[in-house]
Amino acid sequence: MNAKSDIAIDVHGLTKSFGSRVVVRDLSMQVKKGTIYGFLGPNGSGKTTTIRMITGLLTPDKGEGTCLGYNIRTQADEIKLHVGYMTQRFSLYQDLSVRENLEFVARLHLMKDPVKAARDMIARLGLKGREEQLAGELSGGWKQRLALGACTLPSPQLLLLDEPTAGVDPKARREFWDEIHTLAAEGLTVLVSTHYMDEAERCHEIAYIAYGELLTHGTVEEVIRQAGLKTYDVSGPDVNVLLHDLQNKPGIDMVAPFGNSLHVSGRDAAALEAAIRPYRERPDLTWKHSEPSLEDVFIDLMSRARDNFQ
Repeated sequence: MNAKSDIAIDVHGLTKSFGSRVVVRDLSMQVKKGTIYGFLGPNGSGKTTTIRMITGLLTPDKGEGTCLGYNIRTQADEIKLHVGYMTQRFSLYQDLSVRENLEFVARLHLMKDPVKAARDMIARLGLKGREEQLAGELSGGWKQRLALGACTLPSPQLLLLDEPTAGVDPKARREFWDEIHTLAAEGLTVLVSTHYMDEAERCHEIAYIAYGELLTHGTVEEVIRQAGLKTYDVSGPDVNVLLHDLQNKPGIDMVAPFGNSLHVSGRDAAALEAAIRPYRERPDLTWKHSEPSLEDVFIDLMSRARDNFQ
């Protein structure tokens, strides 16, 4: 393993099929150490399969690469020793206390002083005063903290998060992501699988996968810029009727409701202007130039993606 390298993940041409269906097709990516990297895409898009190949849990049909300096084909066991995994579903023992769960994990990983390791993690994550509370009695936010503590207790180099903030309140979400950014600043690399845009915007870089193909990647700003969408925000009465009028018109690539208005976008500025010209003359509608959102970009990408189930 090359300790001097600043690249945590470097894979090229990953392809995986199940039966006759290609689940991941010719995917290549690099992730720097200490990066929070978001995998986005609809259910069945190939996110989980990609992560499993990267971490040595699944052997690709084609492609090569390294994870944490280890070969994903020949050194899978070494990779697993350095990876922490936090599932969407709480997976610790409900009838053990916070302290007992953390001490159990520490002993499982043969840590020298499990009691101290658990005590230090309790202090770090603000769980003091809840040490003896049963895990099953914790709220969603406290369970989330405990799960994060358990999977980072053995000091992994790579952390996998599967929709980590589903079902928790905004304050708990903020505190969770604050801790993730602190861990990344300390050198931990984080892969986040999600299809929530607000979680994507908290990542340093993102990759959008649909039907097994990597459609775009980069920082949020780069992904939005690369999309080349010109966007209008239009408001007025009966925007739902307007949505159906504008859909599938030549020059309009994406129409989506946002609150009491619509986002109307197109990649060809001249064609978009021609399509909306008759509607801009209506006095009951207000049109304003708008920056495309990350969600605008992904809706547009999905509309152009090829469904590998078909």
